[in-house]
Amino acid sequence: MKLNSILIRSAIVGALGGLLFGFDTAVISGTTQWLTMTFGLSPAELGLTVSIALWGTVVGSIFAGIPGQEFGGRETLRVLAVFYVVSALGCAFAWSWPAILLFRFIGGLGIGGSSVLGPVYIAEVAPAKWRGRLVGLFQINVVAGILLAYLSNYCISRLGLGPSEWRWEFGVAAIPSLLFLIMLFGIPPSSRWLATKNRVEEARAVLHLIGSEDPETELREIVQSIQSESDQSSEPLFSRKYRLPIFLAVSIGIFNQLSGINAILYYMNDIFASAGFTRVSGNLQAVMVGAMNLFATFFAMTLIDKIGRKTLLLVGSVGTAASLAGVAAVFFTQSHRSYLVWLLIAYITFFAVSQGAVIWVYISEVFPNRVRAKGQSLGSSAHWVTNAIISGTFPLLAKSSGAYPFVFFAAMMVLQFFVVLAWYPETKGITLEQMQSRIAGD
Repeated sequence: MKLNSILIRSAIVGALGGLLFGFDTAVISGTTQWLTMTFGLSPAELGLTVSIALWGTVVGSIFAGIPGQEFGGRETLRVLAVFYVVSALGCAFAWSWPAILLFRFIGGLGIGGSSVLGPVYIAEVAPAKWRGRLVGLFQINVVAGILLAYLSNYCISRLGLGPSEWRWEFGVAAIPSLLFLIMLFGIPPSSRWLATKNRVEEARAVLHLIGSEDPETELREIVQSIQSESDQSSEPLFSRKYRLPIFLAVSIGIFNQLSGINAILYYMNDIFASAGFTRVSGNLQAVMVGAMNLFATFFAMTLIDKIGRKTLLLVGSVGTAASLAGVAAVFFTQSHRSYLVWLLIAYITFFAVSQGAVIWVYISEVFPNRVRAKGQSLGSSAHWVTNAIISGTFPLLAKSSGAYPFVFFAAMMVLQFFVVLAWYPETKGITLEQMQSRIAGD
């Protein structure tokens, strides 16, 4: 099957949700100082301002599958695109701190929902031999969105807008959000969702539209797969035979955030400000870190199937722990601040080629087919809840000394090294069926 224009457009539009995901999660980094000044926020209130979007993300990721299944991924993504637009404009014109919280929570719902439905939509329209690379567009777009947010913050900070700067940094997200909404009206629904609704003729038409080489065979396989999944949907996840996959999914999701990655991304400007950088220079340093994150993510795509998941996690644990320890030393000694940006670049590189690249692949590999969706939901929930807790408490932890959070994160990466070494199986080059037999006790 060749890639035709409609299939490519559908994958790009689905992945654009990842760009907004990355942009909306990272743009807060440029606004924290102005928000603190404008609304007189305490460290706890600033933590809530950042983390409220993540609690929205938890809710969105848990419940997005319900409307997605009922109304289809494309239609639900349209609603989520409206959430993005409302959130961006609402934050830009917010009249009070509670309004900021409300509109950031709405944006979080969009992030959580699109993080689930975007990759699912791409996977359902993509042919098997292109699925991995096309779904990978979503993760690349997330990282690109983070870089774009840092770059946007830097450009806006150069305009000298003063106390209204944060409004522009939030509001600019309405432009790609509106573009996302418009483009969603130019792609077809997934044939798989249409088949679940017994709209077989429409499913066949979509398969023809996206260039399927054998629509009839593919449609028959889709119907058989749906029937098989329906027969196995009652399989419980929380049973003794799945204790190892559950441990692996939950622990990798938690350790992913105990590395401090999202707290660092969200509070990047505050970290540089604490080290003595100006707002403009701090924004520029954030762009450098975001660019390395993007390059390292591309590099990780070439390593994951060659070096292996476990090896990457072990190397990443050592590298991130050493980098974080160096950041802590800068804050403890209040010297060598010029090293800070290079330590954070080293940190983001080690993270991107290890936890960043491995987490979602690993969670999808350790569960057998009949509980894979439930297992992925569990691992994702562990990831987002931990993210919200750490991001909400980071300002309080950093209040007395900017070093303490980084000491904690470094210690967690040391712990991760030994946990991975002792209990994580390598999944490289092993079929899902072999993995199921090996760790699920079948």
